[in-house]
Amino acid sequence: MTRLVVGECIVDLHPEAAAAGETGDADAYVRRPGGAPANVAVGMARLGDAPLLWTRLGDDGFGDFLAATLREEGIPERFVERDADAPTGLAVVALDADGDRSFSLYLDGTASTRLDANSVDDATLTNLDWLHVGGVELAHDPSRSAVFDLLDRAPDDVTVSFDPNARPSLWREFDYSETLARALPDVDVLVASAEDLDPAGYEGSAEALASAITAEGPHTALITRGAAGAYARSTGDAPWGAGRAEHAGFEAEVVDTTGAGDAFTAGAITALDEGADLASALRFANAVGARATTAQGAMSALPTRAAVEAFLDG
Repeated sequence: MTRLVVGECIVDLHPEAAAAGETGDADAYVRRPGGAPANVAVGMARLGDAPLLWTRLGDDGFGDFLAATLREEGIPERFVERDADAPTGLAVVALDADGDRSFSLYLDGTASTRLDANSVDDATLTNLDWLHVGGVELAHDPSRSAVFDLLDRAPDDVTVSFDPNARPSLWREFDYSETLARALPDVDVLVASAEDLDPAGYEGSAEALASAITAEGPHTALITRGAAGAYARSTGDAPWGAGRAEHAGFEAEVVDTTGAGDAFTAGAITALDEGADLASALRFANAVGARATTAQGAMSALPTRAAVEAFLDG
């Protein structure tokens, strides 16, 4: 199986003491690798199959740190680009008393916003089984144009998944609702929460959201609900067939929810691409996501396949 993940790889700055508080309250921060698409890529690698990752890092110390991390995780370097004219992106993380996180993103003018449409050739796309795209790149040009070009060129037999990962503070140059409407016809599998869909005018229960999304182009919608698990719907166009599934999630000793959604996405893609049915994929993805909340950090907390299987058997 050959998969390609597209999107930002940035440095997350976590409060050193991991205490609850607002962004900027901490006296010291610890750098950790992050960025939703990079987390998804590393999550898949730890589950057994490292994908290609198309991302762009600054030619700076933070970029060196991230490049070394991706290399250690087994991510191929082919599409990990370096930019001598832009810094590596940053996110400052704040945690509340329940381990839920919020982000302050510093991405304007950074390397992750400067993807070049000529980087991924048609031959690479033709050989893919799965293409996963993060939504943050669509808030900034030239990355926005590069990603839409990639979606336009993706062959029909490549499964395309999309995580809009709505961040209201990013959407100043482009309209989020119009962007989602433009992307959905080229998407097969949407992975999103109600919070991702609300700014685009989608409302209602998880079932209602999934039904609305599958009417817009995707054959499958995975609606994440945090600690309450997830809901999924697929049409007859899906390789895994038409169906509906719901899983209430797993209990876990939550330390940090940063990256739990990315872990879920990695688990869902892995399971579906390996031939699992919708219900089995949802259960596996929820287990990956729950296991990822038991340690601090987004990428650093991503579990291995063995850890997930032990969690399911426990």
